[in-house]
Amino acid sequence: MSSLIFVQLLLLGLSVIDTTTDTWRHCTDLLPLDLLSFVLERDTSRLLPGVQMRQAGGVRGVHFSSPHTSMSFSSSQLLVNCDLFPKEFSIVVTLKATQIVSKKNEYIFSLMEAKKEEKRAMEEKEEEDDEGNIFERNKERTVSEEQEKKQVKNNEGGGRIILGLRLSRKRLHFVFKGHGGVIENWVFRGTLADNQWHTLVLAVGGQHVRLTVDCNSPQEIIPSRHFPSDLYIQGSRFHIGSRGKWKGLFSGLMRQLVLVPGSDASHQICPSSYPQLAALSVPPFLLDLPVVASETNSHLTSYGLEKQVSVGLERPCSELLRGQLWFNPLRKGLYLCDGRVWTTVLEDHKRLDYVLEHQVLTTSSETHDVEVFQVSGMGLMAAMAHRSTAFGSAVYQWTHTGFELYQNISTQGALAWRHFNMGKNVFLVVSNSPTNNRFKSEGDFSVIYKWSKRRKQFVKFQILQTHCARDWEAFTIKRQTYLAVANHRIGNNNHTIDSVIYKWNRLTKSFEAHQKLQTSGAYDWEFFTVGPYHFLVVANAFDGVTTSVDSVIYIWLNGSFQVFQTIKTFCATDWEMFQIGSRVFLAVANGHRLYGNGPSRYAINSTIYELDMNGQLFVRFQDILTYSAVDWEFFSLGEEYFLVVANSFNGESYSLNSILYRWQGYEGFVPVHWLPTIGCSDWEFFSSKGESYLIYSSAKAPLSKVFKLKIY
Repeated sequence: MSSLIFVQLLLLGLSVIDTTTDTWRHCTDLLPLDLLSFVLERDTSRLLPGVQMRQAGGVRGVHFSSPHTSMSFSSSQLLVNCDLFPKEFSIVVTLKATQIVSKKNEYIFSLMEAKKEEKRAMEEKEEEDDEGNIFERNKERTVSEEQEKKQVKNNEGGGRIILGLRLSRKRLHFVFKGHGGVIENWVFRGTLADNQWHTLVLAVGGQHVRLTVDCNSPQEIIPSRHFPSDLYIQGSRFHIGSRGKWKGLFSGLMRQLVLVPGSDASHQICPSSYPQLAALSVPPFLLDLPVVASETNSHLTSYGLEKQVSVGLERPCSELLRGQLWFNPLRKGLYLCDGRVWTTVLEDHKRLDYVLEHQVLTTSSETHDVEVFQVSGMGLMAAMAHRSTAFGSAVYQWTHTGFELYQNISTQGALAWRHFNMGKNVFLVVSNSPTNNRFKSEGDFSVIYKWSKRRKQFVKFQILQTHCARDWEAFTIKRQTYLAVANHRIGNNNHTIDSVIYKWNRLTKSFEAHQKLQTSGAYDWEFFTVGPYHFLVVANAFDGVTTSVDSVIYIWLNGSFQVFQTIKTFCATDWEMFQIGSRVFLAVANGHRLYGNGPSRYAINSTIYELDMNGQLFVRFQDILTYSAVDWEFFSLGEEYFLVVANSFNGESYSLNSILYRWQGYEGFVPVHWLPTIGCSDWEFFSSKGESYLIYSSAKAPLSKVFKLKIY
């Protein structure tokens, strides 16, 4: 991060910024949707039927040889929980079109209504009772691939078009179903079918529509009737490169097709060094080229190179294929045949394949938190915060078979562990919150333990008074060690209290109070550093009336933390900071919505925020539906990035799937694995001897589970 940006921030002065989160988004809040990658990456082992990869002018694109059903998908797969199409949006497309016969129209993409037969089948299949419950009446019928091909080929009585982009020789047509069901046709004049690559951005706004070609000055029209704000899309299907029929099949090459709800995408890709190929999101296997064509050899590049590069899951290498390149989209690797074996040219290493259950760990009681750490001479260890006072909490050691019990530590309703190092010394601090009245009368005390190298155990080091402590965070600033405790409440009703920052005193060899910060039902602290600046964010959960409270990000200035930004959260239980490249993110786990005596809502969005360098604040990046989320855990494998959420309760059951999400660039994080959990309270990622693992703790069952991440 540029230091200059933060210098400007300080010169402008710090102000409290209130970011209100509306967890129930409209479609216009969606991220850019890469339609082309969505269909091409369904099966990464091969190119889909009806699709060929070709190269022209040193640039790769896809060619559609038939309107196959593989290039079609339900709109609900991308426009999730949306009944209406976004009223403001952009379409970004990079294409190369040949000189189309006059009056011929070819569809770049279309959004079509369901056919009448399909509508009738849906109506027969589902019936809604008085309370809005939906019952299945018929089982789904499957259609073979050959039948689907025949249906597509002969489909001249399909559903009506809802929206589409088509190209003729000298015009670009944007067609859609307008008010009253009348098909509107907005036309932009200009020759695009000139056998050259072009990048188009069609931006539809409230009062106008603009077409930007190759980052030049846009053409703008102001239609007499605006784009409808109530364009109903339920049951509709996207068709890429066609309208689901042979008639209108796109005959050129396509490299990029992205739908961007809610904004004019031309500002995201322009200006560009290569305006004809300005990229927002291009399918990975169309990006990097093994051979760059010269202007004088473009014909050879278009046709000859296709025979030299094969794409697929497996290819034999023989003397006949010497010199041929093979692209494996599953591994994202490029290989060269030397006449006997494939030699690696480029390869993406360590990709997550699937998740295996490795160990079921029976614990003495329910567990609120697990902390995994290293101790010199002992290896990997894990401290578990057990609810039971009778058995205390346990420290486990990692062996060749999994975690084994190593030490029991007396705790009182432990809620969290945190480990930290000072020099060569290892410490553990536990958040105690006794529920027994006998312990309550004595007050809450959290305890710091120190690893004894002689006894090879953790021994009591210092006791600190806390108030239903939910979390500890350890961090270092200018070689000084600090501990922050999240005090949740005093008694049963007083949630607006002080949480405390402690500082290590080298003279007294103990932690002493350094700063108090008022919090509201604090649940978690997260410390992170961006450039030369240090931040501390608190997850505020409840103020005694509502869970809709502000969580606060603090910045370290002149020896103490000061307010940097406030963000509206809903029973925030955890913050997770992570970086992807130069981008800085904060993910909050929202527990539930509650106000007064009203009912709680547990199925709500948790949100990922990104640091906006220009605005100098964190802004919403992505909402993810969670079920009383209590933890996020970020980790990376090779060049891939993941987030796993601890879903704990849906209002009826604690047996839920916690979900593992993978970073997909402009698409944000997408779900890739569903992991069955019971009252999941925490996730931790760790590695041992080159293998990667996840462990989760259960607050509702005396068990924890270790999962092994299978990579290839």
